[in-house]
Amino acid sequence: MKEENVIRITKFLLDFMYFAGMVVTVSLIWLVKWIADFFNYAPFANNYREVVIIYTVLGILAILIIGELRKIFRTVLNHDSFVMANVYSLKRMGTYSFFIAAFCLVRFFLYQTIAMAVLILVFVIAGLFSKVLAFVFEQAITYKEENDLTI
Repeated sequence: MKEENVIRITKFLLDFMYFAGMVVTVSLIWLVKWIADFFNYAPFANNYREVVIIYTVLGILAILIIGELRKIFRTVLNHDSFVMANVYSLKRMGTYSFFIAAFCLVRFFLYQTIAMAVLILVFVIAGLFSKVLAFVFEQAITYKEENDLTI
């Protein structure tokens, strides 16, 4: 697959997830009720308010992460990846990931599922990875700026 196709597909997926995430997050008030009724799912029905609040917060945090990814992707498209804006985006993504893990933990206490335990672990690892990657990018930018000054 050509590099241009990978870039186009990735950009489309990020944009789709960003805007679809907004639609889903805004419609959670109705979706949770519909899921609880349609599937006769007691945990959603018994904890409706808590579920809506938790998933709304999780949705907002996920949208914020995808928004930061879109910002980083723009710098990749401009062939200027090693900029401080990407470091700040990676740090924010790490923080958002830790918040998602914390809210998943709260949700885990409402009703336990293996999937939620896995999500907690995934977002803790994603948060750590983002923070470390931000540090690596920051060092790369420092080296790049030093090289630019010596030329």
